[in-house]
Amino acid sequence: MIIEVNPRSPEPRKIRRAVEALRAGQIIAYPTDTCYGLGCDLFNKKAIDRLYQVKGMPKSHQLSFVCRDIASIAKYAMLNNYEYGIVKNHLPGPYCFILNATREVPRVVQTARKQVGIRVPDHAVALAIVEELGGPIISSTAAWPDGTPHVDPVELDREMPGIDLVLDGGPGGLKPTTVIDLTGDTPVIVREGAGDISPFLDSRR
Repeated sequence: MIIEVNPRSPEPRKIRRAVEALRAGQIIAYPTDTCYGLGCDLFNKKAIDRLYQVKGMPKSHQLSFVCRDIASIAKYAMLNNYEYGIVKNHLPGPYCFILNATREVPRVVQTARKQVGIRVPDHAVALAIVEELGGPIISSTAAWPDGTPHVDPVELDREMPGIDLVLDGGPGGLKPTTVIDLTGDTPVIVREGAGDISPFLDSRR
């Protein structure tokens, strides 16, 4: 199912429809400030398993959390002064920060190193979803098997079986989120995508 949504001022009833799908254990696709994302309920193990199946990726592959603000990040990730300063200066934005996880993170999405990837997209639709849901969603980039992002939401609905609902906010971006590991003494660029990486190159604790 495809639902067209205003990318700058999303209609509340359409956001509620997407959240109803999430609460029912379904997989949704939604626009972000980079590429389209695939999302499911953080606390629904079956939905998370389905998300891995839809992406065709091993469960060793880390998924990210989409949060609405820094306060909600602090519930799931440890933010000391160093991490807090970086996160505050760059979110919302096209970055995913890898941080040490708190005990609030469900075991099913924890890595062996107890870390978590955190996103706060600078996009009205994504933020409206997590606001209406009242908590984070688990997310992964909507991409072809070679990693190329899906740009056309109609094509995305057709080419990725298993997606229950697509919020069509127009064409998606070509670059995925930049992933930065903040668990060490210096930031480590895990994946360069959208977003300027220069502020992280000379940063130390």
